[in-house]
Amino acid sequence: MLLIKCPYCRQERAEIEFTCFGEAHLEKPDGATDAEWEKFLYLRTNTKGVHFERWYHIHGCARFFNAARDTTNDRFLTTYRAGLPKPEFST
Repeated sequence: MLLIKCPYCRQERAEIEFTCFGEAHLEKPDGATDAEWEKFLYLRTNTKGVHFERWYHIHGCARFFNAARDTTNDRFLTTYRAGLPKPEFST
């Protein structure tokens, strides 16, 4: 079971209280071509290592937040409030 700490509630809860909404920090392209729009909608980085994701605390404060998770061991490195920039991690 994964434990996730909500940056708003400041409590660590089981994964079943949350829903993942995919990759974080995506920017909607203005005046995009069909190919650029397709890339924005469907293509993701799928990185090995540190991956930034958008989560929703569905059974708690009902707020969105971002998380940095290591995909090699499925551990959360940090969670942080939506709208903040990506934290830096050394690789």
